[in-house]
Amino acid sequence: MKRTMLLSSVCVLMLAACQTQANQQVDETEESSGQEQNDETNTELADEENEETAEVETDESEDQEVDEQEQESEEVEKEYRINDVIWTVEPIDEADAEVVLLTIDDAPDKHAVEMAKTLKEKNVPAIFFVNGHFLHTDEEKEKLKEIHSMGFEIGNHTATHPDLKAISEEEQREEIVSVSDQVEEIIGERPRFFRAPFGSNTDYSRELVAEEGMTLMNWTYGYDWESDYQTADALADIMVNNEFVQNGANLLMHDRDWTNEALSDIVDGLRDKGYDFVDPHAIK
Repeated sequence: MKRTMLLSSVCVLMLAACQTQANQQVDETEESSGQEQNDETNTELADEENEETAEVETDESEDQEVDEQEQESEEVEKEYRINDVIWTVEPIDEADAEVVLLTIDDAPDKHAVEMAKTLKEKNVPAIFFVNGHFLHTDEEKEKLKEIHSMGFEIGNHTATHPDLKAISEEEQREEIVSVSDQVEEIIGERPRFFRAPFGSNTDYSRELVAEEGMTLMNWTYGYDWESDYQTADALADIMVNNEFVQNGANLLMHDRDWTNEALSDIVDGLRDKGYDFVDPHAIK
């Protein structure tokens, strides 16, 4: 009887020990599981924080790039001005007179980015005059950003390229101001130059351009819209060899197939004649 009771007691004690060990294993498992969950949660939070930090750093980097470009534009000494009678670029004081200005209208259509890259490779500055109807899609906006990021000045060439003399003053304001608004939204700064389609200004457009703080711009010569010069060779030749190639010449070109193909030869030809290229940021 005593032996039976002793065996029963031993069994009870063994069962209790086993139960205690099992409970400890469960507690350890739950603790481990809880730790793993905490570790996973902490990792996820850290990843989210890193992503947010990266996004902030990207935004700050883009803002810093825009600020640096604006600061660089402001720091360039104003050495030239536009003659608003014959539209040449005139030196102020002792600036080099043997220069020409390159301008490209109707951007950013098909070739503006490639033209900007060509000029960048040759270390040639220029103004790209943009139309609002080329700034509607994300792709078009990215083109403008890319041109601007290469250091080129962006000018205003109206929203839909109308003859300003054929529309009302209210329509003229919309054509001009809307483009400046678009450009500012995309690149962070408003255009400093305005060129009317066909060179056709009105008294009102002149007043509005001055009100907007822009410099009115026309040109001294250009040929790429004429049928005789819609091949690269013919255009390169006439742009370098004509009676209007002189100090301060204001060259008009467009975002066109043949102009894109001729651009490198035009630059080389003008350089061979001893001309340097005006930085638009240096124009008052």
